[in-house]
Amino acid sequence: MTIEHDALGIPQDALRRLASMRPGQPTAMFTSDLSVNEFLLVREAGFRPLGLVFGSSIYHVGFQAGRWSQNQELGTLSGAMYHARELAMTRMEAEADVLGADGVVAVRLEIEFKEFGSDLAEFTAVGTAVKADTATAPDGFGWKPNTGKPFTSDLSGQDFWTLLQAGYAPLGMVMGTCVYHIAHQRFGQMFSNIGQNVEIPQFTEALYDARELAMSRMQAEGEALQAEGIVGVNLLSLPHRWGGHTTEFFAVGTAVRPLRADHSIPTPQLMLPLADR
Repeated sequence: MTIEHDALGIPQDALRRLASMRPGQPTAMFTSDLSVNEFLLVREAGFRPLGLVFGSSIYHVGFQAGRWSQNQELGTLSGAMYHARELAMTRMEAEADVLGADGVVAVRLEIEFKEFGSDLAEFTAVGTAVKADTATAPDGFGWKPNTGKPFTSDLSGQDFWTLLQAGYAPLGMVMGTCVYHIAHQRFGQMFSNIGQNVEIPQFTEALYDARELAMSRMQAEGEALQAEGIVGVNLLSLPHRWGGHTTEFFAVGTAVRPLRADHSIPTPQLMLPLADR
């Protein structure tokens, strides 16, 4: 039996299920992976959960030759890791669109290498699609960023609530990646370091450079969204299966903007959730 997909690769069965969950449909019932506390805080922030949305891409990660005696980015692998995540995110956003969502909160972006192929990895994005109540935003404010897609955020339900109380809105998850090969030490270098406390400059420079490339690419995505800043940034080192001298540095966070030009951040006491006051 052949499973039909739309142009973005979303199964038709998924599209029919999501269409039946749209507000106003007789069978509408939301699903969510938010905890009970997170669900209540998202509701208190003025958003209604619509449904759990998902995007997936199983990607063949290729091989790249290089001069292993020097520090260098492996551009082919960097491109593969970025494109695979982008496919998963795009499909998750498309599912949120089917639900008529304004955004997706508590997004998890994960990777898993498969046993049925050593070079095959599944990239997944999953989160809860939400719709803003009519009176949640200032007059004339649109929740969707300049891309026209629903906003995305990897903030927890509580952090999402706090962000809104502080007068900021999420624009989208932004990310940067860099797969980097760290040159091997020559035998003479290794021998001379035995028994000494000493910095290894080529290792320091390689890791510093790789992190900086990942961070600068994440910031460039934030600039493209016209963000004021990026919150909740995680900078991860992911070894995957490329060996001890090749690693991926991955930077991800939520780009934000103010709800209004003249906003001010409330005092900490006023920003406590109802349950903590």
